[in-house]
Amino acid sequence: MAPSPHFTTLDGVVLSVYFIATLAVGFSFWRKSRSVEGYTAANRSLPGWLTGLSILGTYVSSISFLALPGRAFGGNWNPFVFSLAIPLATWVAVRWFLPFYRREGHISAYLHLEERFGPWARTYASACYLATQIARMGAVMYLMALPMNVLLGWDIRWIILATGLTVTLYTFIGGIVAVIWTDAIQTLVLIVGAFACASIMVVGLPGGPAQLFEIAATQNKFSLGDFGPSLATSTFWVVLFYGVVINLQNFGIDQNYVQRYLASKSDAEARKSVWLGGLLYLPLSAVFFFIGTALFAYYTVHADQLPEIYRDPAQADRVFPYFIVTVLPAGVTGLLIASIFAAAMSTVSSSLNSSATIIVSDYYKRYFNRQATEQQSMRMLILVTLVCGVLGTVIGLAMTRVKSALDAWWMLAGIFGGGTLGLFLLGFISRRIPSRAALTGVVAGVVVILWMTLSPKITSLPAAFQSPFHGFLIIVFGTATILLVGLLATAWFGPHRIKVAADDGGRRCSAG
Repeated sequence: MAPSPHFTTLDGVVLSVYFIATLAVGFSFWRKSRSVEGYTAANRSLPGWLTGLSILGTYVSSISFLALPGRAFGGNWNPFVFSLAIPLATWVAVRWFLPFYRREGHISAYLHLEERFGPWARTYASACYLATQIARMGAVMYLMALPMNVLLGWDIRWIILATGLTVTLYTFIGGIVAVIWTDAIQTLVLIVGAFACASIMVVGLPGGPAQLFEIAATQNKFSLGDFGPSLATSTFWVVLFYGVVINLQNFGIDQNYVQRYLASKSDAEARKSVWLGGLLYLPLSAVFFFIGTALFAYYTVHADQLPEIYRDPAQADRVFPYFIVTVLPAGVTGLLIASIFAAAMSTVSSSLNSSATIIVSDYYKRYFNRQATEQQSMRMLILVTLVCGVLGTVIGLAMTRVKSALDAWWMLAGIFGGGTLGLFLLGFISRRIPSRAALTGVVAGVVVILWMTLSPKITSLPAAFQSPFHGFLIIVFGTATILLVGLLATAWFGPHRIKVAADDGGRRCSAG
């Protein structure tokens, strides 16, 4: 594929300035991130508006920037139902999750699971989290590479390798402070780029907005999906159930969010950050879906401008990058490319920092070196950040073989989530549930997840034994199974007797 001649010197300047500014921010926080507390929690000193934009940046990745328009272009607004669940998850987070983590004060989101159920619970939840983050980094890096592949004609695998190396280097230099500040900056760049692109698409239609809505309505592009009772397809209800569970999991047990709860300088600022980050994503995701619909209308009117290769449904993720590099005016192309990198770098850097934090706190200092010094912990944080960056890059290379990056990511998130929200809720809603009951619930949940994941792929298995449910419901049923079986097992084993720890002011109870 030949490089696009549309990328001008001005675009190169815009993109270069963005990269230099981002790296400058990372290096400027080098000294503030030379301690474990600074590297992982920003010394718990940041304002709510800043951490709120960082939470939004964690939600908005290149998955949102490219995959959502790709889905709207090739289909409809059915995936937008996922975003409709965010206000509920935000309210639950502010009401219960955030006060809990602020009160406990642990840098690890999973330490309380060990205090509640024992080491196995902490290890299980953190392992599920790490698998999810590695998969997410891969999906994000793959989608970040798409526009550069279209733009410059470079092999997408080399782009993924180069961007993986760059983001990994930038992350371990500045720690969580640099991650949060660049999240905020990158989120603002992304918002400006998204609105600029949507406006240009509408202006590019001879009939303006009216023509866009007419074409979209004729093709049912604004549909939120079938409202029927089927659980075998991505109906409105299937996506909504998936969205509720995933968003509650994000706000409730995702290390990315917990670190931002703790990085805020006060409870009031932390609440502000959650409301800001959670509620802004709903209208912003609508903009991304609108871009995909506008893209469909634009190429319906200007059908001669879209090469035949991009009419293949499997190429839907690539249509928006093609539009960016062939239609947008000079300077705006550079801004949009910077926006895509902003979205990706924000997500990958957050995942790298949080994954390193979990590995050091939940594995290294828990099982290998309980008396680790500050210097030893910092060395391990940097080493683990590099290793996670390599693993995420490998998954990004594997993503080049998938049909839809959004579907692949949602499926992996459901599987690797492991129903950990159910385990968290077991410990959160009652202190009377014993460890044996929780473990029974987790075993049952894992069995359900494995059955729903693997049975449809085993062609020799009789149809009666194959899962008839859509893949988005894997995490929903896995979570529900852990919660319900755990509660039923409590009735069988008997409730846990609370033993108050003598050195804790009566606040914690031992594992049952």
